[in-house]
Amino acid sequence: MFSKIKKLINLIKNPFYLSFLLKHGVAAGLEHESILKSLDLCTLIDVGANRGQFALVSRHCFPDAKIDSFEPLKEPAEIYERVFENDSNTQLHHYAVGPEKADAIIHVSSRDDSSSLLPIAEGQTTLFPETVEKETRTIQVVPLDEILSEDGIQSPALLKIDVQGFELSTLQGCSSLLHKFKHVYVECSFVELYVGQSFADEIIKYLADHAFRLIGAYNMHYDQNGKAIQADFLFEKLADDLGLQNE
Repeated sequence: MFSKIKKLINLIKNPFYLSFLLKHGVAAGLEHESILKSLDLCTLIDVGANRGQFALVSRHCFPDAKIDSFEPLKEPAEIYERVFENDSNTQLHHYAVGPEKADAIIHVSSRDDSSSLLPIAEGQTTLFPETVEKETRTIQVVPLDEILSEDGIQSPALLKIDVQGFELSTLQGCSSLLHKFKHVYVECSFVELYVGQSFADEIIKYLADHAFRLIGAYNMHYDQNGKAIQADFLFEKLADDLGLQNE
């Protein structure tokens, strides 16, 4: 509760954030602001954009950056598009990102930012009772290179992923363009919140195999017994590999 009150106070204190909160009811993801301010970005790819919470704080930190966001659910996508209707350097794509182009079932949570392409597990609803599944829908999944080209990702670039357990499949869907990113920022879990999900160690290994190293863990969440549940992980492309890509 204290953290929510503190966030609200900080939102109110900032005229940029306050205007979107009052007009659209969208609270910018302030918990990511300090991480973003430590980076230098020209391009942001935002997979799992929801209403634009992450895109808003990114826009504040990087007024001139190109933002491509992905959100397959209609209702939050419509809010996102209203939030950014006057921002010509931001585009929303109505897809999820995965290894193959296909239709897929999404499990829609009562709190839509907890929806997932994987069934919602008991661990999730025990820890967060407001996230129970309310319905399923069919949405489209595409590899990232179906929508974006290499030329459309100007360096330095960040790939942000917040997809509720579908992280490994999303990364696989980005594999042909991973070399274009200097940083990857992804929410990972240590316990099962979604059936069949990937875990933090799998994401760390996959990105290590693609020449990224883990440089920070942020916004750690714990259960009432102090057990780590999930966190946001920041990865950076290895300098040697970046050098090869720029030759």
